[in-house]
Amino acid sequence: MTIKSVILSGGSGTRLWPASRESFPKQLLPLTGELSLLQETAARLKGFAAADVAPRPLIITNEEYRFIIAEQLRQIGVRAPQIVLEPVGRNTAPALTLAALAALEEGDPILLVMPADHVITDVAAFQKAIAEGARAAATGALVTFGIVPDRPETGYGYIRAGAPLDAAGSARALLEFFEKPDRATAERYVASGEFFWNSGIFMMKAAVWLAAITHFNPEMAAACGKAFAGRTADADFIRLDAAAFEGSPSDSIDYAVMERLAGAPELGQGVVVPLSAGWSDVGAWDALWAVSDKDADGNAARGEVLFEDSHNTLVHAGSRLVAAIGCEDMVVVETPDAVMVAHKGRTQDVKKIVARLKAEGRSLTQSHRKVYRPWGWYDSIDAGERFQVKRIVVNPGAKLSLQMHHHRAEHWIVVKGTAEVTNGERSFLLGENESTYIPLGNTHRLANPGKVPLEIIEVQSGSYLGEDDIVRFEDTYGRTGH
Repeated sequence: MTIKSVILSGGSGTRLWPASRESFPKQLLPLTGELSLLQETAARLKGFAAADVAPRPLIITNEEYRFIIAEQLRQIGVRAPQIVLEPVGRNTAPALTLAALAALEEGDPILLVMPADHVITDVAAFQKAIAEGARAAATGALVTFGIVPDRPETGYGYIRAGAPLDAAGSARALLEFFEKPDRATAERYVASGEFFWNSGIFMMKAAVWLAAITHFNPEMAAACGKAFAGRTADADFIRLDAAAFEGSPSDSIDYAVMERLAGAPELGQGVVVPLSAGWSDVGAWDALWAVSDKDADGNAARGEVLFEDSHNTLVHAGSRLVAAIGCEDMVVVETPDAVMVAHKGRTQDVKKIVARLKAEGRSLTQSHRKVYRPWGWYDSIDAGERFQVKRIVVNPGAKLSLQMHHHRAEHWIVVKGTAEVTNGERSFLLGENESTYIPLGNTHRLANPGKVPLEIIEVQSGSYLGEDDIVRFEDTYGRTGH
């Protein structure tokens, strides 16, 4: 019995703004420890002894996140992951269909389908539940994991389960799914003991899922099959036939299959495995506070934070010291370019601020000041009329594209490492404290031939300094945009 992790990482939610942005969403952030939520998800089966675990997780994501996902997986020792790039978002059912098609090339493993942006604090309890789910999935069942509720939550969907399937385990028959309830209904659900929160985590054999989706939604199955058949390989990335995938209906795993299993028992039994493992979907800042470690006053902190006479407060400091004095039930989030302060009971209203920023055309919802690229990252540390200053870090062995600009000149100063520079017709090396000037219109390239990160300061000057003023002549990473 082999289990293959399938990680769904296409979401671009901004309910954790300003830390989460559309180009760098919450699954890529280290919110509860040193690892990002994606890295924690990928490492969640480490040490799992109940079954073989395929060494290569399968990630479903989009074009924009591909390089940072590959880099984050490399950082935790995941080699040669399979990263499927969706040309458009079509919800979780097509994503799982693509994963199942890819997994069939390795036999017919049991797929463990996990969103990349969940927190699970008790990994041992999680693995115990996964072992039980795998036993059911091995018999052909389609398994979902129901979170044991500790309160009458109105923000989650619910699952109603039947009696345990056998005396030896906790797995139950899947009976019904229910939408987010009102308060009175949620209280009734929790009191009954029959209801669980819908976690969005699933297990089933690849072939079982494909049979079910073909039965319930043949149009989706056909579109995904055609898109996967027309795929091309690009390093760790699997690119689909875009036109075929765009023709797929959009639907969730729940709606497309799981809620309809009772009417088609020949496709496999729906099973719920209860899960009590410190789970949270981290839907807002108050949810992060709830699963974070706290001091004796109920305060949770990330970064350099000082509390004075404060209680039940979350402070997330991204780039500088934050001091919280006399704060009660507050959330403070600091990033280099924005600060958000909210009462802990109002954190869902962050979406209103995001909507206002979008309406005003502000880039603060789209990207951070620090922007990741496949070769490393840059931080726009200062800007004014006709100038911009960037700190650029290039990973060992990496290089930027061979490019030119129509509207700006650049001055590069090496702070750390060795730079290999192409500047017009010349190619040369620069060491620390050395510099070069790139005139407007000159073809140029920056590379790091060394074994340590290359750090430079770039001063741009010109009439237009946008990232779209790039003409690429050659690029290692196959990019056509910026």
